[in-house]
Amino acid sequence: MNVLKRKSTQNFRAGESKFKYFARLSVALLCVGLGYFVYSNWQNWLESLDTKPISAYALVGKTEFTDYTDVQDALLKMGTLKGFWGQDVKAIQEQLETLPWVKGAVVRKVWPNRLSIWLTEYMPVAIWNKTEFVTKDGTVFQLPMERLKNKVLPYLGGPDYQSLKVLEAWNRIYADFKAKNLSVKGITIDERGAWQVILDNDIVLKLGRGEWKSKLERFAIIYPQIEVPEGKRIDYVDLRYAAGAAVGMADK
Repeated sequence: MNVLKRKSTQNFRAGESKFKYFARLSVALLCVGLGYFVYSNWQNWLESLDTKPISAYALVGKTEFTDYTDVQDALLKMGTLKGFWGQDVKAIQEQLETLPWVKGAVVRKVWPNRLSIWLTEYMPVAIWNKTEFVTKDGTVFQLPMERLKNKVLPYLGGPDYQSLKVLEAWNRIYADFKAKNLSVKGITIDERGAWQVILDNDIVLKLGRGEWKSKLERFAIIYPQIEVPEGKRIDYVDLRYAAGAAVGMADK
């Protein structure tokens, strides 16, 4: 008799445990299904709350190169924007960051149908390969030349992956020449690693590959001694020699 009671109790508990297990499983599956349904329809629900699309924006903060027309043109490429609830600001941010001189964008929605836009821009420290610009950390970017607003920048050039190396060389050469009362307006390096320095009077110093400091020291000694024939000007000074230099002349 007692054995039967124990078996009956055990069977009851086993059945109760299974019931609880399946009940919990059903609740979990229901929650997952409900969560997926909400997630998949969330955007549609938000958009249903909107009564009109976003149609105005404010460009906050100071920008050096970007104006309202630039922002407007970028937004027009997206077509008609959604309303306050339905519009994804990340999509707008990514669109604004397609402007080649824009480093980053922060976009916030303002009730009921406005955007607040904050832009950070790349700041050029030199012209790069005549048509682009480079920042102090070596980032090469594009910017319409007319937007420089009369800034005087050095002319640097080379493969893009060498941009930081060229900037470092420029800083050293510029300071060294300034101490010698000489002015330099640009330097370049080619694919082979050969350097050239351009003075403010357009004289080109051909330094070749490798170490260039001693070559520039040699130029500083030679330069005052160069005799220039009447009607001529110095076009280049070739310092790719163990000693001395070759001087090229051109008509004025």
